Amino acid sequence: MQTPEPLLPDEDPLIRRPAPPPRPAPEFAGGAFAWGERLALLSGLVLAISAFTDWYSGSQGDGLTLSVIGWHTGALGKLVFFIGLAVLALVALREAHIDLPATVPESLVLIALGSLATIFVLIRLISIPDTFFGTAGRGIGIFISLFAALAMIAAGLLRAAEEL
Repeated sequence: MQTPEPLLPDEDPLIRRPAPPPRPAPEFAGGAFAWGERLALLSGLVLAISAFTDWYSGSQGDGLTLSVIGWHTGALGKLVFFIGLAVLALVALREAHIDLPATVPESLVLIALGSLATIFVLIRLISIPDTFFGTAGRGIGIFISLFAALAMIAAGLLRAAEEL
C-alpha cells in the first residue's frame, strides 16, 4: 500500500497572485466613429443614384414639361454615375479588409474622385448641352449631385485626418 500524498498547505492570505493582464478595449474602425468612412459610403451612394434624377427640366411652348436625367446628358452624366460606383467599390473593399497599397492612400483616392465628380457636375451645371437647351431650368438632381461630390471631398479629408 502506498502512502497518500500530503495535502498542500493553504495559501497564505498575505501573498497575492499577480493580477491578470487587462483585456484590450474594443476598437472601432477608425477614430471618431469613422465619420469619413460613413460619409464616403453615403456620398458614393447618393452620387450614383443622383445620375438618375432630373438635371434639367422646363416647359415647352405646347405645354409639355420636359425633364432630363443625368444619365442622358452625355458622357459626363455617365461618368458621374461610375465615379459613385467606384467609391462604393472602394468602401466595399475596405469592409472586406482588402486595403489599397500603402503608396496609394484611400483618402487621396476619395479626394481625387470627389474632385473629378465636382468638375463634371459643374461643367453640366454651367454648360447645358445644345440638345436640351430648350429646357433651360436646372432640376434638383444636379444640385444633389454637386452636394454629393463635395461631400465626397469632405469624406476624403476626414479619412486623411483619421489616418494621421
